[in-house]
Amino acid sequence: MTNAPLPDRDFVSAAQSCFDVLENYQVTLKSTSAGAEPVEILYGYRKPGFVRMDFIRPHAGATLTYNPESRKVKLWPFGFDTIPTLTLSPDNRMILSPQGHRVDQSDIGALLVNVHELQLHGDTQVVGADTIGTRRASHVIVTCRPGHLATGVFRYELWFDVSHGLPIKVASEGASHEPIETVLMEDLRIDVPESQLRPFE
Repeated sequence: MTNAPLPDRDFVSAAQSCFDVLENYQVTLKSTSAGAEPVEILYGYRKPGFVRMDFIRPHAGATLTYNPESRKVKLWPFGFDTIPTLTLSPDNRMILSPQGHRVDQSDIGALLVNVHELQLHGDTQVVGADTIGTRRASHVIVTCRPGHLATGVFRYELWFDVSHGLPIKVASEGASHEPIETVLMEDLRIDVPESQLRPFE
């Protein structure tokens, strides 16, 4: 349930500032979209762009990592550090999401860049305070103006955690108002100690 409107502030820029100063994060991503199987991933990110995805469903047990230095993706179909291993380009169709997302553009920072691009050609509405699971969040809607569709998304709904300012739920729509994807970000941990980070290589 949405409560009284929050002060009119730029939650997207505030989230970008939070992202700019963090070193890493780990989160459980739960994605649903029309016509596609639900996806659940243990996701890890470390600057300047290392990514690790451990799949829970589908492809349970598979692990995928991205190295920004080599600009290559490694895929372990049967789990991290097992054989066989495939080395792929991040634009390889085998590892694109059903929505066309690339692993090298899958982090929160890349999302915020897309949302900000939509803001430049659209309208931002601060809806109010909401609850996502057990977390208090600020609900914001960014809608593109007609004729300015830049990222393939016409409308973003975002819920920003009030404690750290980063998004914990995102829903996107296309130009015909059809749902594209809804992503829940559960158990988001920021600046995880190095000893607790799953290895990226």
